[in-house]
This record gives sequence, structure tokens and C-alpha cells, in this order.
Amino acid sequence: MMNVAVLFLNGGCASTATLPTEIFCNAGVFWNLVSGEPPRPRFRVTTASLDGEPVRTDRLISLRPERSFRDIASPHLVFVPAGGLELEALAQNGYDIDAVIDRNVETVGWLKRWAEDGAQIAAVCSGVALVAEAGLLDGKPATAHWGLVEQYARRFPRVDWRPEYLVTDAGRFYCGGGINSAADLALYLVEKFCGRETATRCAKALLIEMPRTWQNAFTHFSMRPPHDDERIHRAQGWLQKNYSQVVRIETLAAELGMSARNFIRRFKQATGETPMGYLQSLRIAMAKRLLENGRLTIQEVAQEVGYADLIFFRALFKRHTGTCPNDYRKRFGGQGPQPVV
Repeated sequence: MMNVAVLFLNGGCASTATLPTEIFCNAGVFWNLVSGEPPRPRFRVTTASLDGEPVRTDRLISLRPERSFRDIASPHLVFVPAGGLELEALAQNGYDIDAVIDRNVETVGWLKRWAEDGAQIAAVCSGVALVAEAGLLDGKPATAHWGLVEQYARRFPRVDWRPEYLVTDAGRFYCGGGINSAADLALYLVEKFCGRETATRCAKALLIEMPRTWQNAFTHFSMRPPHDDERIHRAQGWLQKNYSQVVRIETLAAELGMSARNFIRRFKQATGETPMGYLQSLRIAMAKRLLENGRLTIQEVAQEVGYADLIFFRALFKRHTGTCPNDYRKRFGGQGPQPVV
């Protein structure tokens, strides 16, 4: 049986610690109980804070751990929740990665020690920063909340950031995207260590979905690296206003006083994308908004954002978001609750 330690962090998000605890504790248990089978616990779970004392999360919820970090005996898996700042500090200053790491510097040291002793480490959302600070993600794929990855990429350039994924697996080190991906990551680990049947039964018993893998559907298009190329800013502004029109790169480049080749080079240097790639991202961002808030058909949405070929639009949408337009609308469309029969 695996020994799992779920960490409780001051200023953390309670659900990213409590939900994985429930999932690990119920793997092989709850389903068996409700179906008349003898329970078979698959994990030996403990909770711990740095000093063994209760912690206060960022939503003013107190969590009481079973033990201190020092008293964790030979963990096979350590689960790091989202760790941050007090709610007041977040409201005043936003997310400050330096403050988060300074506040949890002792936790970073413990993560190094556990990893050196052979433990596997899983972290979710802002907790990923602590694992990265420990140097455990260098040269490895990792994910985090899409709104934090830009900061993380600057501070931890050796990490192979994959913000399009909700869950990454780098052998002994696992990462989850946003807050709700704590469940995705925990269930992924149940499946990895116990098999799909145990994970599926655990998910069904707890009435939660099996792990998702992509988080692109949650991202906002404005999260782009900054740059100071004024002519490329003008090009971006024009594309944002005219995304549904037929765009000819040669014409746009000439308007900016550049050759097409030079324009494409500078655009990619400034934004990380080609002009046509940027245009596709714009169109998909608007399509997502139309699917969320409108009642247009998928064909009408495609035409509204500049695509006459529905098959091409569906394929492009799935490539960008990890899901098809119909499923995206079902999940994020604001149609209100449906009647229960």
C-alpha cells in the first residue's frame, strides 16, 4: 500500500488539499461499500503541515493536519496543493511568486529531501512553483494555471512549460493546472498506481468526472507575452478588429511599410506566433465567446469568425481547445439549468 502525504499550506486553497485527500482515501473503499463488496484501501493517507499546527487557507478556512512534515514516515507520494498568500495580500498586490516562495521556503527544502529519498511529487496550480523552485522540474514537462505560466516561465526557464495540459507526467513528478484540476491529478494518480477500474469506480462513487487533460478551453486570449515593437502592435490591433475578414499578409505588411518576409519574422519574434497563427487564435477566442454566450449554430459561429469550411473549423477548434465546438458549448454555454425529470 502506498504512503501518501497531502500537505496543508498556509495561504493555500483548501479544496486542492481536501479533495485529493478524499479521493486517495476512497480509492478502493467507497465504491466497494455502496456495492456490497469488502473495502480494499489502496493508499495510506496522512495530512501534514510544516509544524503540525492548523493552517489558514486563502479563504479563511482552517485545516487541522495529522502531523508535521518531520513526522511523515517514508512517503511514496507527496501531494502539494495550491499555495499562495493571504486573501488580503492577493487582493492588494495580485499573485506575487516571490512572496509565495519566500513564505514556503522550508516546504521547498522538504520537497528536495523527500525527492532525494525517492518520493514521487505531485503539485497543483500555484503549488507547482514550489516544486519548480526545488529544481525538480528542470528539463521536464510541467503545467500550472494558465494565468500563472507566464510568470513561471520567466522565473523557471529550464522547465518545459505545457500550459495547454491540465495534467503532466514527468515520471516521478506530476503537475496539475488550475484549482479544480486537483481532482483530475488525484484521479490520474489513482489510475496510474491502481489501474483504470479502481479510478473509474472511485470517480463514480464520488460523482466526479474522470480526469480531463486539456485546459486551453479556459484560457483568455489576452494572456500574451509583452513586447515593444510598435508596428507589430499596430498589426495586432488591426487583426483584432478585422479577424473575420479575408487577411492577406502581403497587403498588411505593405500597410506597415515592410516586406511580407520581414513582417512575418518580426511578428513571430514579438508574439511567438506567425501572423496567421495569431489570426487563428483570435478567431478561436471569439468562437469560444460566441459558443458561451450566444445561440448561433456551429455553422453560423464558424462563418461569424471567418471560416466557410465547417469541417476545417471543427478540426481547428479541437486543435486549439482540446474539445469540439458542440462539447465546448454544452460545458460552458450559459443556457441556465435544465429541468430535472
